[in-house]
Amino acid sequence: MSTPAGGSTWSSLHALLLRELRLAWRRRVDALMPQVFFVAAASLFPLGVGPEAQTLRTIAPGVLWVGALLATMLSVAQLYAADHADGSLEQLLLSGLAPSAVAAAKALAHWLVTGAPLLVAAPVLGLMFGLGAGAVGMLVLTLALGTPVLSLLGGLGAALTLGLRNGGMLLIVVVLPLAIPTLIFGAAAVAAVEAGLSARGHLSLLGAVLILTALFAPVATGAALRIATE
Repeated sequence: MSTPAGGSTWSSLHALLLRELRLAWRRRVDALMPQVFFVAAASLFPLGVGPEAQTLRTIAPGVLWVGALLATMLSVAQLYAADHADGSLEQLLLSGLAPSAVAAAKALAHWLVTGAPLLVAAPVLGLMFGLGAGAVGMLVLTLALGTPVLSLLGGLGAALTLGLRNGGMLLIVVVLPLAIPTLIFGAAAVAAVEAGLSARGHLSLLGAVLILTALFAPVATGAALRIATE
């Protein structure tokens, strides 16, 4: 049973999450851009490399995972920018919530708006590339494990570059190297299933990356937010 303080914290986090979702709903066009980019970018590859089925199946895991990574990066640069500009970020950090909790709630809201819809589009795109049912299912599973990592790392990059000139470019430089293991393990798991091999090792590594990122990224993001608002 939660203590009053714990209940207050959970209520505050719930209110913050609802606030972020309401703001995303008001900016529906901006929120849809990552999904549009993901679908458009993946759809162009068959036109560029040709309709040969084996080629499309071979490149599909890498193409779809790179598309998901870039789609996530499209929106993460603005994760804290608006709140920082109007003073809301300072108020959030002074509200009594731990900075790491604020960072975790913001990352969760970003994933719900940006990452979760990619899971809906992924099966259609996987079938378009000719992937088998097992590989399509693995694609959705790896995206479910990997896209939260991208949101968490994106939040860290957004906090580290908050208020900097050309922050969007710096964010990409910071986040992309950290996201490479997620990209590799996610794409390799899909490729392994498509080749008839076990993907258990890749999934274990991807799960480990998710756990480590969920433990440490919010703490580092919270510290970066404190520094940026001082």
